Amino acid sequence: MSTSTLTEPPAPSAPSETPAPKQPDIGYHPDEAKYRARVARRLAAEPSLPHTPLPAGFPAKVEGPIVWQGSDWVGEEQWVYNLTEGQLKEIDDAVQHFKGLGVKLGYVGKETFPLPTLGGELRGLAGELYSGRGFFVLRTIPIEKYNREELAILYAGISSHVGSARGKQDGTGAVLAHIKDLRVSHAHEKGGIGNSAYTTDKQVFHTDVGDLIALMALETAAEGGVSRISSGGRVYNEIAATRPDLVGVLAEGWPLDSFGGDPGYTTRPLLYYEEENHIIFQYSRRHFTGYGPQKRSAHIPPISEAQAEALDAIHFLAEKFSLGLNFQKGDIQYINSLGLMHARDEFKDSEEKTRHLVRLWLRNDELAWKTPGPLQGIWKRLYSIGPEEQRFPLEPEIRRKESGKTK
Repeated sequence: MSTSTLTEPPAPSAPSETPAPKQPDIGYHPDEAKYRARVARRLAAEPSLPHTPLPAGFPAKVEGPIVWQGSDWVGEEQWVYNLTEGQLKEIDDAVQHFKGLGVKLGYVGKETFPLPTLGGELRGLAGELYSGRGFFVLRTIPIEKYNREELAILYAGISSHVGSARGKQDGTGAVLAHIKDLRVSHAHEKGGIGNSAYTTDKQVFHTDVGDLIALMALETAAEGGVSRISSGGRVYNEIAATRPDLVGVLAEGWPLDSFGGDPGYTTRPLLYYEEENHIIFQYSRRHFTGYGPQKRSAHIPPISEAQAEALDAIHFLAEKFSLGLNFQKGDIQYINSLGLMHARDEFKDSEEKTRHLVRLWLRNDELAWKTPGPLQGIWKRLYSIGPEEQRFPLEPEIRRKESGKTK
C-alpha cells in the first residue's frame, strides 16, 4: 500500500507596496550640473515633453514693457530718478510736518506727508511699476541727516505716494523689516536663521508676497551684494517656447512648507496668468528645499522630479535674463513683485561698511493688477492692518509668525 506525500499549499505572496515618494536631490542653492542631469533623465524617459500642449488659458507668448531682458538696458539713467535739492527740501519739510502732528507712525500717508511737486512725479513712477518696466530707483536720501525714527517716517511717507497700502511682514504687525546679516546679533535664535535674507549668503531668485517691494539702503556692503531683477514674462516666454510641459507643472498645486506652522503645509500654484496679459510668478525656493538649519519638513509631501526641474529652470533663466542694480547708500529701489523676480549676490561686510536695507511691502489700489484667486486670501491678510496696529521696528529683528516662531 503506497502512501501519497502531502505538501502544504504555498503561502500567499505579500502584496507589493509602492515606495513612498521621496524628496528629489535639490537644495536651496541651484546646482547646474544636477539640473542638466535631471533634464537629460526626464527627456530620455519622456522624449515628447517639449511637444506638450500649453495648459488651457496660458498664452504662447506675453508682450509688454515689463517683458525684457538685462541686455535691453543701456545704463542706469534709464531707471534712476535723481532727487533735486528742491525735492529733498520737500521731503525734509514733510518729515517735520508729520512729527508735528503727534500721531503714530502708522498714520504716515499722502495726506500727512505732503510732497507738493515730488508727489506727482512719484505717482507717475508708480505707473511705471504697474504699466511700464516694473522698477525704478530713487536717488539719493541723505541718510546721515536723520535719526532712525525720522528715516522710518521719511521712507514710509515717500513710499505712500507710490503705494498707498502697507503690508504687514510678520505676525506682530511689523510693516518695516530690516534686511541685514543677523547671524551674530541673533545667534541665540532657536533653530538658527532659516532665511538667506538675514545672512551674507547669495539669495536666489524669488518673489516676495504682495504687489510692490521697496528697499532703502541705509548702508551698502564692503564687497558684493549686487541686487538683481529679472522679468517673469521673459522667463515664461522661454519656458513656453522650449518646455511647455513645465508651464503645466508650475501651474499645478505645490506643497509649500510652513516650517512648523499650522497647517504644516499649504498647496497652491507658482505660476498664474491674469487678464491684461500679466504673467505672475509667486514663490520662494526655500519653501520647497529648506535653507541652512531650517530643513524642509519631513512629514509633508515632497515635490516631484518635474517640480524640481521647474524650480531650477526658473532660476537659471531668471539669472540669464537678469539686470544688476547698483545700490548706493540712500537709494530707494521699488520693484513690481508680481511681474519681476529678484535675487542678491553674496556679500562681505566690514567694520566700516555693513549692508543694511529696510523693506516695505506696498500696493497701489488705483493701479493694481488683479490678484490671482489662490493668492487673494494672502493679500487680504497682508494689507488688512490698520494704522493703529502697524509697527515700525527701528532696529533689526527676526520676523515671527503669529505663534511666535521665526519665519
